[in-house]
Amino acid sequence: MNITVYLGASSGNSAKYAVAAEEMGEWIGKNGHSLIYGGSREGLMGALARGALKAGAHVTGVEPAFFIDSQLQLEELPELIITKDMAERKKIMIEKGDAYIAFPGGTGTLEEITEIMSMTALSAFTGGGKGSFRKPCILFNLDGYYDNLKLLLKQMMEEGFSTPERLSRIFFADSLEEIADLLTLTDPEHPENT
Repeated sequence: MNITVYLGASSGNSAKYAVAAEEMGEWIGKNGHSLIYGGSREGLMGALARGALKAGAHVTGVEPAFFIDSQLQLEELPELIITKDMAERKKIMIEKGDAYIAFPGGTGTLEEITEIMSMTALSAFTGGGKGSFRKPCILFNLDGYYDNLKLLLKQMMEEGFSTPERLSRIFFADSLEEIADLLTLTDPEHPENT
């Protein structure tokens, strides 16, 4: 499975984020998955990719040319796709992914995962027919990082701007074990889902 992970190019204020990012990368590799990510060697992105590479995962970085000009790419990547801008980068990361995970990050991470959330919600709204977006969207809620977003989604339903059906494939996971379970439960190839 190709797992697209969105996360920060900075490290945050606590060392726990880099440790958890590297652990997620290792988990991706040890479970036979491939990683799609933003391509940077910096911060959490670098920790994630190094963990995945260490565990034998195929890692694809997708990075806009202006970051390459600043030499922010991770040189050890087996595959690096250079895009003309951020919009093209997002498009490719979506196209290549079979599942999407938001790790803690900043406004860029939030923008990227909310696009996936919106596509997921629209598929439920349109009945999930041909061409619908049925891939899992998971927010890694490390130490409650996304609790406020979870509350906002609940408020959207309470105020009539969304429904449980539209949000039914947007998941919050507190651990890698929960992420693994969610990927199994949402895998269309899994016997329980056929």
